[in-house]
Amino acid sequence: MPQNWIYISKFLSFKEKIIFSFLILLIAGGIISWGIIAYFSLTKPVAKQGGSYTEGIIGQPLYVNPLLSQSSETDADLTQVIYSGLLKLGSGGNLVGDLAESWDISSDQKTYTIHLKKNAVWHDGEKLNADDVFFTISILQDPAYKSPLRYNWQGVDIKQIDDYTLAFALKKPYFGFLNNLTVGILPKHIWENVAPEKFALADYNLEPVGSGPYKFYDFQKDSSGNILSYELRSFENYFANRPHISKITFNFYPDENSAIEAYNKKEILGISGISPEKISHIKTIKNTAIYEISIPRYFSVFFNQNKSVSLANGEVRKALVCAVNRKKIIEKVLSDKGVGVNSPFLPQMKEYAGDIERCDSDIEEAKKILEEAGWKLNENNIREKDGIKLEFRFFTTDWPELAQTADILKSQWKEIGASAEVNVLTVSDLQQNYIRPREYDALLFGQATNLNPDPCPFWCSSQKRDPGLNLSFFGDDEVDKILEEARETLDENKRIEKYRRFQEIIKDKNPAAFLYSPLYLYSVNKQVKGLELKSLNAPSQRFSEINKWYIKTKRVRK
Repeated sequence: MPQNWIYISKFLSFKEKIIFSFLILLIAGGIISWGIIAYFSLTKPVAKQGGSYTEGIIGQPLYVNPLLSQSSETDADLTQVIYSGLLKLGSGGNLVGDLAESWDISSDQKTYTIHLKKNAVWHDGEKLNADDVFFTISILQDPAYKSPLRYNWQGVDIKQIDDYTLAFALKKPYFGFLNNLTVGILPKHIWENVAPEKFALADYNLEPVGSGPYKFYDFQKDSSGNILSYELRSFENYFANRPHISKITFNFYPDENSAIEAYNKKEILGISGISPEKISHIKTIKNTAIYEISIPRYFSVFFNQNKSVSLANGEVRKALVCAVNRKKIIEKVLSDKGVGVNSPFLPQMKEYAGDIERCDSDIEEAKKILEEAGWKLNENNIREKDGIKLEFRFFTTDWPELAQTADILKSQWKEIGASAEVNVLTVSDLQQNYIRPREYDALLFGQATNLNPDPCPFWCSSQKRDPGLNLSFFGDDEVDKILEEARETLDENKRIEKYRRFQEIIKDKNPAAFLYSPLYLYSVNKQVKGLELKSLNAPSQRFSEINKWYIKTKRVRK
């Protein structure tokens, strides 16, 4: 070929040589382009092993333990990635098998037989079997271990049939029992020698051994003992195939601004639960996917009638609820990324009784309620009655959304003569020193229900004390009866009827000022693929199929 080119060049002028060379290059380029086009048309990209993902979380991990993690989103996030339950929420919003290969339900809806997968192992290599499930549920049911989940497992007998089969026998039918089976399972050989009084203090709460897609590797602390980062590695023996992404790291930040700064510096690839007004602070927004997810959770101000003398008065609670302008709060705090709520059920739920008339955003009506009940303004424009001032301590966390909401509520309540002293604390401080002992007059906090809601854990009187989740210290015999009966009612329409009466009582008693249900905004760099985030029960369940996420790709034949 080179000799032919030399021979031809002897007979071509300089200009003809240029033209000839150009034609040769054009033909070569066409062949290469055709080859590339053919390659891409005959192949497709698929996930490839490798890469690392780092996510920023606001807060600190404390209990990376499925039996204790319900009160902290940070703990729940880590627990979701490290542990496996019998069932989990699939990408379509339906419950699917996790450790369970299959399950059978008896005709009377009282017995659930679970058949375990036989290829599941713990992160330390030990086999996972029915012993571990039996052990986990047994200590969950034991009041000495103080699990917030205990209530849902009362009256459930567990029987181990063989190494991979268990039966759960309910004394009464419970429509939401399958949801209970999503709780993470603990390894018996790790926890069986940990005494109940040391359960919450064990090192395994920060150095866990699970059976999920990622296993604990290491964490880094600063000089003050705060955890800065928490590193996980893909579990090569994960029963649902090894995850694509090799390493997951969670970095912890004291506030949202710090997390966004780290994101802009490309130190992290995702931020857990970003505030609507902070989205504009992301500098690489074109390379960022913002997932807007509706999650069954709501934020309310819970009135502790057992702690505050003024809040023990029904007319005071009614006036406070009446004075709340939810629309203003949603506009200013959530940038309209949320919906207003005025009951323990959300407007999009079929259980929600939207036709019940409620007082909403009516300052004048709130004043009238207090005036008629004898609450008069003093020289400081604070209402008093029988020497009792309408004032109370109002606690919330240092999350920007909640701190801002608290300030707006304080202003709205001031208009009717109520004085609310706002106390903004870290999540861990609030949890340990105020929520658990119920040391607050009023609490602005969130409660996460699920797509198949059961309000009893939050509103039954049996749940007033820690680790129960009845944050209003609310007790009503009729409500207890209604909610207990609803749990046993398998007919959905009849259950909805009972829940309507429950909402009527809540409207009359006003144990809380229900505020809003925000959209969960999850920001992730677009290089992270494979996310299917449609219907979630809780923010942590965005990780329920994290083993399918990927960063690296390779091309294979179509």
